[in-house]
Amino acid sequence: MPENEIYIKMENLSKVYENQVLAVDNLNLDIRSGEIFCMLGANGAGKTSTLMLILGFSDPTGGRVEICGVDVNKDPLKAKKNVAYVSENVQLYGNFTARQNLDFFTKLAGKTATDEDYKKVLLRVGLSELAHKRKVKGFSKGMRQRLGIAIAIMKDAKAILLDEPTSGLDPKGGMEFLKLLDELRAEGKAILMTTHDIFRAKEIADRVGIMSSGNLVRVLEKAEIDREDLEKLYLEYISQDMTHGKVITKSK
Repeated sequence: MPENEIYIKMENLSKVYENQVLAVDNLNLDIRSGEIFCMLGANGAGKTSTLMLILGFSDPTGGRVEICGVDVNKDPLKAKKNVAYVSENVQLYGNFTARQNLDFFTKLAGKTATDEDYKKVLLRVGLSELAHKRKVKGFSKGMRQRLGIAIAIMKDAKAILLDEPTSGLDPKGGMEFLKLLDELRAEGKAILMTTHDIFRAKEIADRVGIMSSGNLVRVLEKAEIDREDLEKLYLEYISQDMTHGKVITKSK
């Protein structure tokens, strides 16, 4: 696809759960190749619900999502070929080694790789050679997240979704992670990252969005991110978000 192509597109996207909680409210957002979009918001603001809709794990109440021009709900298998997801608590096989997990998920994505390919990507994400043959059940949260990123890289998806990816990382690990994201952006990936980490969002994001009660209430471009007191702005919005989603009245 051409440079600056839209890889993730949400049009009038909404989600109302069975308990009548409005989790996502008429969301319109495009994320392009070579862009990192950081989505801030309190717990319950709608960030994770948005990711689930993009991935096709949850059906929208209204609107649509496209991944690289493919409607997620009309052709989910084709859409998912172009997206990789790294959750806050990465789901891996604990009795497999890091290398075995990487091999399994790479093949599951329909990709082929050599032992040298696996070694290079594991080193790239900051997992030492000693960790490659260790069982994942003994990994720290940060190590599991690094392995999740390695799996996303091996899938070679155009769009990458990250849910609180820096939550288990120490300062050194966080700095290395931002460097890795910068490399993926340079490779033309479209990256959507949900986070509470205002400092790292400010460091890495091309744009920052603030979610509140299912609404994308503010989007800041790079120049605005540098100029605004992002922490103060974020706190002002979440102080207004006193509930975990909007409760709507059932029609009579």
